[in-house]
Amino acid sequence: MKKAKANSKPRVEKKPGQKKVERRVAQPKAALRSEAFARALADAKAHANDPERLRVLFEEAARKAAAVPRDPFEDSWPYVQAMLRLVRAYFRGEYRNISQEGLLWIITALNYFVDPFDLIPDEVPFLGFVDDATVMSFTVSRTRQTLDDFMTWEITAF
Repeated sequence: MKKAKANSKPRVEKKPGQKKVERRVAQPKAALRSEAFARALADAKAHANDPERLRVLFEEAARKAAAVPRDPFEDSWPYVQAMLRLVRAYFRGEYRNISQEGLLWIITALNYFVDPFDLIPDEVPFLGFVDDATVMSFTVSRTRQTLDDFMTWEITAF
């Protein structure tokens, strides 16, 4: 199987006896390729094993979540809120039913979210949160089942 190139040019495939079919080759999102995302991922590993650092991250992310416009986040906003609650439950030791990989993705997304100097600075009106929303949406797609399991735990645990 051929590996898809990371460009946005359409690829035309034509098999004998078929019409020409044009497919867009997926291009990774710029925010996910940025230095800020790499920094957030590296920091996530340090945060994962330090409850105090997780608490500080939670507080910063919760404060920012209360202040940002929700429009760029569209359908992922309830999951952003679930990420915050999961991290709070994790650093308190209340919830541990999560893989290390899932935890790292969530912490990475929150690290990126609180970084004011990410791909598009937050001070840029509206656009400053589009990259944050892209990273959150990507993280939700990677951790949706983990987040759903956490929300089920929230309802049934208490």
